Amino acid sequence: MNWCLIIPIIVGVICAILGYLLGKSSSNNTDEIGAWQKKYDKLEADLSECRSKLALKPSEPIAATESPNTSATLLPFDATLAKAAFGKKIKQDDLKIVEGIGPKIELLFHSKGIKTWKDLSECSVQKCTEVLQSGGKAYEIHKPGTWPEQAKLAYEGKWTELHKWQGELKGGK
Repeated sequence: MNWCLIIPIIVGVICAILGYLLGKSSSNNTDEIGAWQKKYDKLEADLSECRSKLALKPSEPIAATESPNTSATLLPFDATLAKAAFGKKIKQDDLKIVEGIGPKIELLFHSKGIKTWKDLSECSVQKCTEVLQSGGKAYEIHKPGTWPEQAKLAYEGKWTELHKWQGELKGGK
């Protein structure tokens, strides 16, 4: 027997079998990739539909719920809508969401019993100014003219409207 002919034939047959098997498995991958692409496209379409519904959604609060601790009516907080409008996680009653209020001013308001968006929305601009003045000269430069209105939008869940307005404000003015 001539081994010089048999060895290349055996190698050729083995390569042909391996090539066939690899080709067959890659066609399955192509089908799988196509299936994943269809799922991705469907999810993209669903996301676009949700975003358009969110944009068309009326800015009125959905419903009011009674707080178990008080007789005051509290509006529900929807963190998902807030995150959709601002692109970041928003914590309920975080006064720093109001343009012009930072961590130190928030602490100042908390020390005066103003701890929620509802509390701030019910404050007059004069009351906000008094709170700032109680912190000393460093706080007197701040202008709280829009803070109660911004807090009201946050409290009512009007996130898109608030975010748009804040884009026009500089330091709360």
